[in-house]
Amino acid sequence: MPAARRFFGAKPHTPASVVEEAFEAAQGVDGILAVGGGSAIDTGKAVSARTGLPVVSVPTTYSGAEWTPSFGILDEERRVKSGGGGANLAGIVYDPELTLGLPPDECGGTALNALAHCAEALYVEGRNAEADEHALAGAKLISSSLPLVLADGDYLEARRALLEGAMHGGAALAGAGLGLAHAMAQALGGRYGLSHGAMNAICLPPALRFNELVASPEIERFGEAMATHDPVGRAEELARLSGFTLLRHAGVPEDELGEVAAEAAERRGAKANPRPAGATEIAELYRSVW
Repeated sequence: MPAARRFFGAKPHTPASVVEEAFEAAQGVDGILAVGGGSAIDTGKAVSARTGLPVVSVPTTYSGAEWTPSFGILDEERRVKSGGGGANLAGIVYDPELTLGLPPDECGGTALNALAHCAEALYVEGRNAEADEHALAGAKLISSSLPLVLADGDYLEARRALLEGAMHGGAALAGAGLGLAHAMAQALGGRYGLSHGAMNAICLPPALRFNELVASPEIERFGEAMATHDPVGRAEELARLSGFTLLRHAGVPEDELGEVAAEAAERRGAKANPRPAGATEIAELYRSVW
């Protein structure tokens, strides 16, 4: 039987150098157990894709990364986050007790990333009935349970509901794919090293507003799942509760928004969006939340 080996070097945004280190650590093993948030799980998936080894994920945040064979990798020199695929997904283990002690900003950020998965699954190019069901179930649970978790981090039942909502968000992501909000968040996170969840929290409301022109019925269904007639306002409210407001507060320089927008426009999520979004439109959206 191969000896167990441990790797504790996962870093935010999954730098390529870390994936290389993890690959070296995985030599001689017959499977991968990825425990942690989205970056830890992406690291495990990247190694799985390279080696063919099965990966079992044990998420300790609400990112939903465990559901897809794709993953993001950061090119540290270029400050650009690109993607890969082909991980050998073998299983997922959910335990809400593992999320106890997760700080409020990480709770809110990762949960709002999952909420963005739900919203976008309803209107992106790859949408389908099964993903819709997961998206609506996830939006309902995340919207109702996140405020409870933020108010009392030891409220285990609320954490269980939030983890279930994130699970549905991950399934919606896996079934339908990403949209504009994620493209905007990925471009910002890769360039400035900012939390993917925080950037999704800020970018989801303007992306929803932008898409209302062509996806009003779908966004209305998203709002109904969250028990509100104002889904954009609810998304903004949950972001504020989690401590995320404007890009300037995260240290994003205003004079570089055009460059980041040009990068976001080339990402897969922007191209799968129901309303075409080029660099000019995305720059305007960034400025609306700067």
